[in-house]
Amino acid sequence: MKIHYLVLGLLFSLSAQAADLVTRPSAVGHRDYRRAKEVLPILYAGMEQTFYCGCNYRDKKIDKQSCAYRVRKDPARAARQEWEHIVPAWAIGHQRQCWKQGGRKHCSKNDAFFRQAEGDLVNLVPAVGEINADRSNFRYSVWSDNPAPMYGQCQTIVDFKKRRIQPRKAIRGSVARIQMHMHTAYGLRMSAQDRHLFCTWARAYPVNQWEMERQHRLVKLQGSGNRFVTDPDAVNRFCA
Repeated sequence: MKIHYLVLGLLFSLSAQAADLVTRPSAVGHRDYRRAKEVLPILYAGMEQTFYCGCNYRDKKIDKQSCAYRVRKDPARAARQEWEHIVPAWAIGHQRQCWKQGGRKHCSKNDAFFRQAEGDLVNLVPAVGEINADRSNFRYSVWSDNPAPMYGQCQTIVDFKKRRIQPRKAIRGSVARIQMHMHTAYGLRMSAQDRHLFCTWARAYPVNQWEMERQHRLVKLQGSGNRFVTDPDAVNRFCA
């Protein structure tokens, strides 16, 4: 199974190098990250709630009262909605030559494969800027059934010492299915521990109405969405 996904990733990498990314907001197809941010408000129109905490937002301004959010450290970023990569840009690019030559900016400018993966709409969700910053490139994990709150009533927590994030239960299935999409589509490495975690989440937290609506919109904007949302057998094959 691991070899199968590695081959898929290699084939995708070869095709992505020659793929042309769309630039117009009205066009259908993959975009780079800058262009993706132009259409993400369309993707989430009418669903303007942050991923990790469920805070309402409008025009990039977080309504902290809507989710009883409490600022941990950074008031400016806590007030701002930002776009979060579920699979961090670091995980997508750090093993590529472009990253070794100049990090994320160099990859965004010079590597067609990275540009497509970085701008994949499946992988992008709205988040409170402070949590986006706190999460950094930490891995997902679970370590507490009754987490001590870090951001008011938000149930997502971060462990800075162990570099991990525990998302609220309502989004764990979505996190898992996005991870599955990104790792298979782009041939990224996934540890056995992460694979077990995401398979557990994908089965314990089934696809909900929000996830299905997001999937329909993804297809309209990008031409493709996340097959792990619409095809239960895809999850079973991934987790076999």
